[in-house]
Amino acid sequence: MNKLANSTSPYLLQHANNPVNWYPWGAEALQKARDENKLILVSIGYSACHWCHVMEHESFEDEAVAGVMNEYFVCIKVDREERPDVDQIYMSAIQLMSGRGGWPLNCICLPDQRPIYGGTYFRKNDWTSLLFNLADFYKTKPEEAEDYAVRLTEGIKQYESVAFVSEQPEYTKADLETILATWRRYIDPVEGGFGGAPKFPMPNNSLFLMRYAHLMKDEALAENVKLTLKKMAFGGIYDHIGGGFARYAVDGVWHVPHFEKMLYDNGQLLSLYAEAYTWNPDPLYKTIAGEIITFVARELTSPENGFYSALDADSEGKEGKFYIFTKSEIEEILGEDADLFNIYYHVTEDGNWEEEASNVFYRREEDAELAKLLGLSVDDLVSRVAASRKKVLDARSKRIRPGLDNKILASWNGLMLKGLCEAYRAFNNTEYLDLALKNAEFITGNLLKGAKLSRVYKKDNSLSFGEGRGEAASFLDDYANVIDAFIALYEVTFDEAWLIQAQKLADYTLAHYYNPEGGIFFYTADNDEMLIARKSEIMDGVIPASNSVMARNLKKLALFFDNEGYLEVSAQLLRNIVPHLAKYGTAYSNWQVLLLDEVFGTYEVAITGNNAETKRVEMEQNYIPNKIMLGGKDGSLPLLAEKFNNDTRIFVCRDKTCGLPAYNISEALKQINN
Repeated sequence: MNKLANSTSPYLLQHANNPVNWYPWGAEALQKARDENKLILVSIGYSACHWCHVMEHESFEDEAVAGVMNEYFVCIKVDREERPDVDQIYMSAIQLMSGRGGWPLNCICLPDQRPIYGGTYFRKNDWTSLLFNLADFYKTKPEEAEDYAVRLTEGIKQYESVAFVSEQPEYTKADLETILATWRRYIDPVEGGFGGAPKFPMPNNSLFLMRYAHLMKDEALAENVKLTLKKMAFGGIYDHIGGGFARYAVDGVWHVPHFEKMLYDNGQLLSLYAEAYTWNPDPLYKTIAGEIITFVARELTSPENGFYSALDADSEGKEGKFYIFTKSEIEEILGEDADLFNIYYHVTEDGNWEEEASNVFYRREEDAELAKLLGLSVDDLVSRVAASRKKVLDARSKRIRPGLDNKILASWNGLMLKGLCEAYRAFNNTEYLDLALKNAEFITGNLLKGAKLSRVYKKDNSLSFGEGRGEAASFLDDYANVIDAFIALYEVTFDEAWLIQAQKLADYTLAHYYNPEGGIFFYTADNDEMLIARKSEIMDGVIPASNSVMARNLKKLALFFDNEGYLEVSAQLLRNIVPHLAKYGTAYSNWQVLLLDEVFGTYEVAITGNNAETKRVEMEQNYIPNKIMLGGKDGSLPLLAEKFNNDTRIFVCRDKTCGLPAYNISEALKQINN
């Protein structure tokens, strides 16, 4: 076994038996490269990555290929989910070199870690030829290699950076309309979502468009958001048998998924469907949210109440094998009920995807439409399909399961915890709050020491909080997403302990991650290992950028604690980004959520008194996306001062001014809607 044998990362352990002499990222490998003057081969991926598995099988398990790698390179394997800081550096390099990125990511570097060449997936013969050429290039033309490394490293430092903007502009609805003009070019009016194939859910994009449509009263945009939510829930990207969403659809109609299921997608999609239900109470949204939670509780929850990272796309060496069925398999499981199930989920004899005679389940018709066509009542149709689904789930559970990535990451747990809070906010199901509280207590008990987070959970806490970087790293997204979740947990419990914890974490980020000269947060802390560049995460992707999440967090914390310092940092962050929004709006959706709050203002809704919880639940049935909630039977927040007595009262405040106390929700809503 190679040097990965003692790793805890499931992805690194997958490569522990490769003939490649892999090292984990760390001092031993980096010193070896310097001592032997060897190029470094950095190969980055994650355990649920299909093409990572393919390249491993074709190249890294091959003795001859491994021989070339071991002869000329110090080979380092990186789990991008444990070391996103390393991934960020070399992904920037790949994108600068080729204009595209992805995983597996393979980068060739000088002995001092500066990259000179890289790419994603390589076929075996191309990979071997490339390695020989690069080894010869470094041996015969070291000056050219050095020159290229200098230029590329400078590009990495400048990549995704923004200028400091000192003057505060006035934000208007016209700014939002200008930004949306860019968005509209990418919106798919037929299948929903953005662009063609492949189709990614992009939950934060839909969240922004939903809020924009509501606040700007854009009915056409609202209909497209509803279309997207329906198409995703009906498509094969959604697991109709077990719940939860796959990573993306390889086509443009949400039909055939790339079958891996990621915690970060499902946590964010839970938030999206829960908020969408308050906006537009479609029973489909409630069903999908509930089934996501059921899936995560069943398959991605540890005994300690942490949430695991992912399920692989592959089982038994074949992508999607766990999820697909032939028509004859369904008939064997369901008997006389198979015909109805097959109609409902478009199961055919020939199959509906590339694997011969196999089917990915998907929907096209509404229940009422299909029931009428089949001469059934809607209730009969729904109950019979539900019973059949359970039988198929039971049968599927006997199959060989996809691999589980059992890493527990602070950042992604924060996303799922927030999703649970949003689900409790929307549906008032105490089981959702119970699961949220258990996870929050897991985070504080296992990933938090004082105000310092550990990114990766280890059962032995000494590993989590060991000296130096190692696998105990924590990054800005860990803090940002956990802070966001703790704020959400406060808003649905009115337990100030969660808000105080969020404040402590925010203060830590300001002390160790924030760069006041640039007006932006670095992704890595000032007391962590220094890589060849110290980068900032600015553009929102599948997961919102840590800087945009922190900007929104600090705005909320500024209102909760009446803290002008938080408000100024949030404002500075947004000022720096606003000049970029109209050019490429789809890459800044979470920043635009903050801009919406700036344009429309944020309502501070304080509910105090013995029946505060009852009134909180009632208030949450009204869609007010630009608000924060606070209150309870007692509390120490500045905004709650002198607002407690025996009566239950609702105070609506904005811009440091509160209206007269309201004694029922309708009175409070008048103050908001005027």
